[in-house]
Amino acid sequence: MELFAACLEALNEADPARKCALAQSLYAAWGEGRVEIDEAAPVRPIAEPGRPDKPILVPPLEVPRRKITSAIGRAALLHAISHIEFNAINLALDAAYRFRNLPREFYGDWLRVASEEALHFSLLAEHLQSLGQAYGDFPAHNGLWEMAVKTAHDALVRMALVPRVLEARGLDATPAIVGKFRSVKDARAVEILAIIERDEIGHVAIGSRWYLYLCRQRGLEPLATFRNLLKEYDAPPLKPPFNIAGRKAGGFSEEELQWLNGL
Repeated sequence: MELFAACLEALNEADPARKCALAQSLYAAWGEGRVEIDEAAPVRPIAEPGRPDKPILVPPLEVPRRKITSAIGRAALLHAISHIEFNAINLALDAAYRFRNLPREFYGDWLRVASEEALHFSLLAEHLQSLGQAYGDFPAHNGLWEMAVKTAHDALVRMALVPRVLEARGLDATPAIVGKFRSVKDARAVEILAIIERDEIGHVAIGSRWYLYLCRQRGLEPLATFRNLLKEYDAPPLKPPFNIAGRKAGGFSEEELQWLNGL
């Protein structure tokens, strides 16, 4: 099995269940030493990864907001999280596919992330079905993949703005979302979110590891560079409350945490 060809196959797969299976089997093959790397393989631009016809994609502000106290509202929130996890599979696969001439550990890390995101999506999709809904039944937005396109030219920019901004914002939001599902006594959703939070801390830590590696390689100061990239790429604003414990476990330095606390 060749790494970049296998990543591209999984990226282009439109069926969610099949995409999940490809991501998980690729990581398993990597762990068994059955994946080779062909550095001469060309990097193809990917305007859109494979995805099903639904959900319909709309601008973020046009995604309907519903109260979780209703059954449809609970399903809509689960669907929104499912959509994030589906996009996260593609983002992780794209990181392993797009960026070349990096240590072998970089590719193993992002294949692991893709496999874990596939698990998260599968758990959420199964729970959504138990509520009489399915992935694709609600509108969604494409903001996560749009950031992948904006950062496709540089691994350092990708590591800064996807795991250390978008995924870290997910860590910040998780406690409040867990509280919502507890309030409606959805114990299964709370269980799934605990799995997701545990793994997402690891994903942010992987992003931090490779961000710092690339900063050292280029002689850049990490915090100043991070702040500059937030402005240059018009990243989503960092707003409190911050999950300080989760961010610290995810590789944010004390200096960065102090800066966040001052926002």
